[in-house]
Parts: sequence; structure tokens; C-alpha cells
Amino acid sequence: MQASRRTERVNVLLRQKLSEIIAQEMKDPRLAHIITIVHVGISRDLRNAKVFTSVLGSPEESNAAVETLNSASGFLRRELTTRVSLKTIPFLSFILDNSIEEGTYLLRKITEMGSNHSSKDASDDR
Repeated sequence: MQASRRTERVNVLLRQKLSEIIAQEMKDPRLAHIITIVHVGISRDLRNAKVFTSVLGSPEESNAAVETLNSASGFLRRELTTRVSLKTIPFLSFILDNSIEEGTYLLRKITEMGSNHSSKDASDDR
């Protein structure tokens, strides 16, 4: 299912505004870590939005941050009301997204394999 232009624009707008609100307005100490809004997926009727977040920290800290964001979803919706001109502000559900960590892990492994391969080639040249 391909998203329409309108839903894509709303997804991008919500991602930007939620990032601003979390960075500037939320003072919860459980959110002291770096939180990135990776993607927002809004339903066709624009009533529900899944917010995929990445949190820099241990798995326990990441889970606590996502739980905190889910418990603060009412506050975030209220803040979005003042910053976004939509007929209805969607209900937000935050989901932990580990794609950034997985990508970093894969890049590290590729780099290690490349350095092992080049050191093997250097020893073969002798």
C-alpha cells in the first residue's frame, strides 16, 4: 500500500513537530538520552499514528524512554494541537526502532571484514 502525498506530508510534519516538542518541551529525566524520531506512519483516516523512535542508550533505557513517551502521548497531542493545523490530531503510539543500531552494527562488521581482508592481502604480498 503506497501512501498518498497528503499522508506523506502529514507524516513528515508530525515527525518534525514531535522532534521539536520532545527536545524543547519535555523535561522528564527518563528522556535525558538522545531520542530520534525515525519515521511516523499515520493511518488512512489520519486518526492514529505510529511513531518509530530510536533511543541512544542501553536496552533498558530505550524501553523506559518509549514507555515515557507513550505515557506522555496526551501531552504531545495537546502540544501538536497548537503547532499543527489538522482537523484532528492523531492518537500517538510510540514504537522502539532499532534500525539505526542495526545499521551501525552492520557497518562496523563490514569495516572489520575489509580491514581483515586488506591485512591478509598485505601478508600474501610478502
